[in-house]
Amino acid sequence: MTEAARTCSGIALEDLGAIRDRVRLRKPQRVTFHSWAFHQLGTFLAYKARRAGVPLVYVDPAYTSQECADCHHIDKNNRVDQALFICRNCGVVAHADRNASRNIAARGEAAWIAGRESRVPATP
Repeated sequence: MTEAARTCSGIALEDLGAIRDRVRLRKPQRVTFHSWAFHQLGTFLAYKARRAGVPLVYVDPAYTSQECADCHHIDKNNRVDQALFICRNCGVVAHADRNASRNIAARGEAAWIAGRESRVPATP
């Protein structure tokens, strides 16, 4: 938050509102998955962003982990494993999370440029 305020930047987050409806897991994984507090984390970030005067936008999470941040080619085989991303089109090799974060940042910037308002509620 401090870095975003210092550099006059914003924050982009994946809109994970319906993630529990979309994801199918094996029984042992369900307890761990449903204990994650996505909404609570988003609420905390929105509060901190509002306090610091930092814009916050939510973006569509579809294919952020499968899309190449350089050439924008989407292929589920681009995501080799949990940590490795190799684009089948241009050959770029990156850490999978770093590649996905670049996609989220680009989508956030595009949303902001398109004139979408920050979804952080105004301070009362």
